[in-house]
Amino acid sequence: MNELLNDLKFRGLVNQFTDEKGLQELLEKESIKLYAGFDPTADSLHIGHMLPILTLKRFQLAGHSPIALVGGGTGLIGDPSGKKAERSMNTVEIVKDWSDRIKQQLSRFLDFNAAENPAIVANNYDWLGSLDVIGFLRDVGKNFGINYMLAKDSVQTRIETGISFTEFTYMILQSYDFLKLYQTEGCKLQIGGSDQWGNITAGLELIRKTEGDSDAKAFGLTIPLVTKADGTKFGKTEGGAVWLDREKTSPYEFYQFWINADDRDVIKYVKFFTFLSHEEINKLEEEVQTAPEKRTAQKTLAEEMTKMVHGEEALQQAIKISQALFSGDLKVLTASEIKQGFKDVPTVVLPAEEKNLVDLLVEAKISPSKRQAREDVTNGAIYINGERRQETDTVLSEADRIEGEFTIIRRGKKKYTLIQYK
Repeated sequence: MNELLNDLKFRGLVNQFTDEKGLQELLEKESIKLYAGFDPTADSLHIGHMLPILTLKRFQLAGHSPIALVGGGTGLIGDPSGKKAERSMNTVEIVKDWSDRIKQQLSRFLDFNAAENPAIVANNYDWLGSLDVIGFLRDVGKNFGINYMLAKDSVQTRIETGISFTEFTYMILQSYDFLKLYQTEGCKLQIGGSDQWGNITAGLELIRKTEGDSDAKAFGLTIPLVTKADGTKFGKTEGGAVWLDREKTSPYEFYQFWINADDRDVIKYVKFFTFLSHEEINKLEEEVQTAPEKRTAQKTLAEEMTKMVHGEEALQQAIKISQALFSGDLKVLTASEIKQGFKDVPTVVLPAEEKNLVDLLVEAKISPSKRQAREDVTNGAIYINGERRQETDTVLSEADRIEGEFTIIRRGKKKYTLIQYK
């Protein structure tokens, strides 16, 4: 077994091959070019995209050349695969802006300056945008039988609810991408999620018909769609999707997503998303069984992923915020760290002036009345920046403002309110 394919299988990253033996022989003989496509359906990639990105990276580390194809053209159409309804259409300008942002994000993971096998970023709008309808239908569309297309899962699942002609042609456009990259770049392998099997095999069929049986030799490989043991959707939190853009998902939130992984999922995620050795992974798997309370695997996963996506400094910041929240020592946090760690905490904006604690608790609606506020204080239920305050005549001053911007008030064990000063 080829070492790379053996590693992919160990990690559970192989769902289907179109020709396992043929691909194995090809990888043993030469360094190949392969691609995965990323349609710009938002202004950022999210962690659902990480599996194909990191699979491209694994191929690059093994000496092969990955092509990250940004779907500036297909993004204007929308892939029906796995969708219950048609996507809303975006303008050319919006899709172009999103495409540029995604290109920048991909450069964090793939090496575009490698001496021997640099990665390539391509945009299918470069060739799809200039196609004329008549030429496309004559030269490309003639190769696709309606019965063949109807048999594909991406179409079958939408027949009852309805699929537009626009979406119906998506398979042809993606197939044309594979043909174009095969012809211009010598790309011989397409990878994608398991829901892309129909589109990938359609592309191989187009290459075979266009290039001839004897000359064309290309392959497809699908990787699993990531699932969670509890049945909820991977990559989703109460706040929505977990994005790779730190402005949409802060490094602290990103870190927390991984550290909260279920024991039933964590080793699968470690295999999927990290570059730890087989021995290191097996050791973590043993720890999950023998000492789950230590959550060593979750901590390792969170550290590896946060460092990979956001860098070492952001990782250390995320760890610092987590430790401060756990210990209650909130004074060690900076204003920027508070913005990350308390992003979803109720925030009250007040003038930067001295104020009696009881009055503040009522004004910020932390306590419903002055009487209750006094009881909360004297009973030891009120904490200011992690420190308990039990004197009802306490006056909050500039000394209680972290970097002059925030005061963190906790009532009881878990109810936080963030005071922000204007």
